[in-house]
Amino acid sequence: MKTHFHLFFFLIFGAFNLVIAQKNSNSEFNLMLSKLLSHSVIEIKPNHTIPKDALFLDAREPEEYAISHIPNAINVGYTNFSLKKWLHLNKEQAIIVYCSVGYRSEKIVEKLQKSGFKNVKNLYGGIFEWKHQNKCIVKNKKETDSIHVYNKEWAKWLQTGIKVY
Repeated sequence: MKTHFHLFFFLIFGAFNLVIAQKNSNSEFNLMLSKLLSHSVIEIKPNHTIPKDALFLDAREPEEYAISHIPNAINVGYTNFSLKKWLHLNKEQAIIVYCSVGYRSEKIVEKLQKSGFKNVKNLYGGIFEWKHQNKCIVKNKKETDSIHVYNKEWAKWLQTGIKVY
């Protein structure tokens, strides 16, 4: 009986420590984002209500997009982003732009807003936070857990999923 109590205690204690570690890691991630992002555009978090007709634009590079992306997202890139290529989109359409953590997408949202897009938002925390919230990501239209983490420095911010470089 005493052994069962000890086992139960260690399981509960271990689960509690795991929750605390996850919370601390999320706090560090949010602190990093608060410093990295200028918060110059409207942000939407993955756990908020996402409009069903929202168009997702992926501001990561093609090799990152190829590993995984949000379902039906269109890769617009960052380094070679061409505003002219996307001016045909409906400027009233709900558009959510994302990248790994939100920095590159924030810059793309700024450009879209300056050219008249009215309902465009930055996905706060990017695809990393999307995955942290257990949202679906795909590769070749099949669900995957793999995410391109950009580099080893940024990899520390992905807590859920398989890190790919």
